[in-house]
Amino acid sequence: MFLNFFTELRAAKVPVSFREYLSLLEALDRDLADKSVEEFYYLSRVCLVKDERHFDRFDQVFAHVFKGIASMGHAVDEAGIPEEWLRKLAERYLTDEEKKQIEAIGWEKLWENLKERLKEQKGRHQGGNKWIGTAGTSPYGAYGYNPEGIRIGQDKNRNFRAVKVWDKREFKDFDDSVELGVRNMRIALRRLRRFARTGSAEELDLDETIHETAHKGYLDVRLRPERRNAVKVLLFLDVGGSMDWHIEIAEELFSAARLEFKHFEHFYFHNCVYENLWKENRRRFDEVIPTLDVIRTYPSDYRVVFVGDASMSPYEVTHPGGSVEHWNEEPGQAWLGRILDHFPKAVWLNPVPQPHWAYTQSIGLIRQAFGERMYPLNLEGIDHAMRELVR
Repeated sequence: MFLNFFTELRAAKVPVSFREYLSLLEALDRDLADKSVEEFYYLSRVCLVKDERHFDRFDQVFAHVFKGIASMGHAVDEAGIPEEWLRKLAERYLTDEEKKQIEAIGWEKLWENLKERLKEQKGRHQGGNKWIGTAGTSPYGAYGYNPEGIRIGQDKNRNFRAVKVWDKREFKDFDDSVELGVRNMRIALRRLRRFARTGSAEELDLDETIHETAHKGYLDVRLRPERRNAVKVLLFLDVGGSMDWHIEIAEELFSAARLEFKHFEHFYFHNCVYENLWKENRRRFDEVIPTLDVIRTYPSDYRVVFVGDASMSPYEVTHPGGSVEHWNEEPGQAWLGRILDHFPKAVWLNPVPQPHWAYTQSIGLIRQAFGERMYPLNLEGIDHAMRELVR
């Protein structure tokens, strides 16, 4: 299994040497990970990864290779039934008819009921339709089903129905070194070009050199600034949640944009833009950037591109407190309005196939906020979006 881990890291373009692999085996032989998966994760990352740009790919390989292992003893001993399998046996799966019988109770009522449950509940509950627990139809808890609920104590989405998530989640930055498909995206992005000669004079001006040499009778070398794309771009990237399904194509666009535009900045958000943005997902709760500061810092001639699936609870767009992660004083549509008022040249690129947009209410709300300037995240959609931005 450890050799497979090493080879899969190499296949994922994480530059791991054989010496580093032997160092990891030596550390395991001395039981430095204490047979803990979490300790082994940090130990192996210290031994094998030399550049934090590779953390994301390391995490993906680690999750794939060691999925279902509860302790490092399982990696070397005879495999039994993974604990995860047994735990998920308690999950409740409902038929479509049963799901239709469970009614959404609305935003205000949802919060009032949660406050009452927190006051009244004294212990753990499993199943049922009222208390904060697991594997039931209550709006509060984990591994159950409710058309509108608050997810508490569950590691990932299952039904994509939660309107708020209690647990703190960590997301990774997009990997800007992705190459697959980047060339085609760069070609599509070149629709957004406005050339100007900027910077220091370091490029040979052949015509002017010939003219001045002939005029003066001696070699007079003339230089000029390099001709560059003068368009300035802000890229806002949705990360985490359902966007995990679209990481690869979003990374390709991110990488292409960094290569194509000299004046380029990016910011991250989750689901919808609110009062804060961030530059690094590992520090997303500690090093935030006020959205108003972004609006004040960058002039209105910047072109703005949002990338996200726009798939969320409609409350996140329309209601104060609707954010799935924190209590936002103002609804997402208010912050989108401020950004669009300041940056009139703005589009939204959506990785969800366009025929599916009509089935998600929040996509319609975001599309309306952008004045229908939402395009699919494919080469044709990028081409149309760039044409819109240069009008």
